[in-house]
Amino acid sequence: MTTPSEQHPPPQQEQDYPGQTGEMAPEPRDEMSDYTGRGLLDGRRALVTGGDSGIGRAVAVAFAKEGADVAITYLSEQEDEDAAHTAELVRSAGRRCVTIRGDLAEEENCNRAVDRTVTELGGLDILVNNVATQQPVADLAELSTEQWDRTFRVNVYSYFWTTRAALKHLTEGGTIINTSSINGLRGNKSLIDYSATKGAILALTYSLAQALQDRGIRVNSVAPGPVWTPLVPATFDAEKVATFGQQVPMGRAAQPDEIAPSYVFFASGRLSSYYSGEVLAPVGGETMPG
Repeated sequence: MTTPSEQHPPPQQEQDYPGQTGEMAPEPRDEMSDYTGRGLLDGRRALVTGGDSGIGRAVAVAFAKEGADVAITYLSEQEDEDAAHTAELVRSAGRRCVTIRGDLAEEENCNRAVDRTVTELGGLDILVNNVATQQPVADLAELSTEQWDRTFRVNVYSYFWTTRAALKHLTEGGTIINTSSINGLRGNKSLIDYSATKGAILALTYSLAQALQDRGIRVNSVAPGPVWTPLVPATFDAEKVATFGQQVPMGRAAQPDEIAPSYVFFASGRLSSYYSGEVLAPVGGETMPG
């Protein structure tokens, strides 16, 4: 079991967007170093968007340790080092890894990511829609149309585009896992557009689960609470970072290694064959009755 970092909360820090793992203090636990696979995904091929760091990295490595070949997408040259390290971790687990750079706010890049995955891995069995962007605002009046549009294109449109492209390749037994958020379940006054997208992802998950049931494709969602990833120091100010995660009952943010097993659960038919249209919410003890 992963031991959470003793630095709760983390020290004040900020980064340029989209953030880099190596500049975080402390660095996240996102390599699944103490995780032992059981062959739950032997022979499967997975695409993880936003797989260079954070939750995406931990998911990619966990899938590899369970026997899957993995393709990951990431945004820009700034993340080349993170993406290369994720690929190294996957290959160290004895599996193939494809790294795909591109802005998934553009439809053609979503189609290209799926096509490259299928070409280089020989098919596609598992799609993890995980890419996300956020930018806090102090007041609704500060939320521009440009930011609103960008957040929806990355966080929702990319899920639609990538899923639609993947449907040409997913067969019975295929799995789609969408990353939502605690903010999609209960909102956030400073992350208005982000929360709206994460709520949309939940509704998209429920709808796709119904729409794809006859094809034998399961669709589920993971909705984490606060997680220590590069997006945090890249989008929050230093003072906010220094209190990040303190609001939940456990009093700390999760490490990505603590979230990735939820994705393994949904990806594995052995574990979750009767689950579709479901949400796992690792939120640090917060309860939301009703």
